[in-house]
Amino acid sequence: MTKIECVLRPGKLEDVKDELGKFGIKGMTVTQVIGCGLQKGHTEVYRGAEYNINLIPKVKVEIVIRDEDVDKVVSLISRAARTGQTGDGKIFIYPVAGAVRIRTGERGNDAI
Repeated sequence: MTKIECVLRPGKLEDVKDELGKFGIKGMTVTQVIGCGLQKGHTEVYRGAEYNINLIPKVKVEIVIRDEDVDKVVSLISRAARTGQTGDGKIFIYPVAGAVRIRTGERGNDAI
């Protein structure tokens, strides 16, 4: 099993969810996060004072999938999330040692 964790633009979440759903992936964890990378933030003016905003709002999507689906899922997330501009996000891939579905006790691929 493999865990895919991607940090995306909030506006691309629905596109990614739709593509994952078409592939048959229903379970995911989505978290609102803030961070910085190559985008480096921007400057805003509030009540006459200038503020440097260097932590940008993003969403983090986490899914656990079968090892044989990794390349296909990474490809579809990349296509769905891409705008071509700095700040599109990142995809991280981790090996997963195991999983257990609490309700039934199923293990491994059966649990995901």
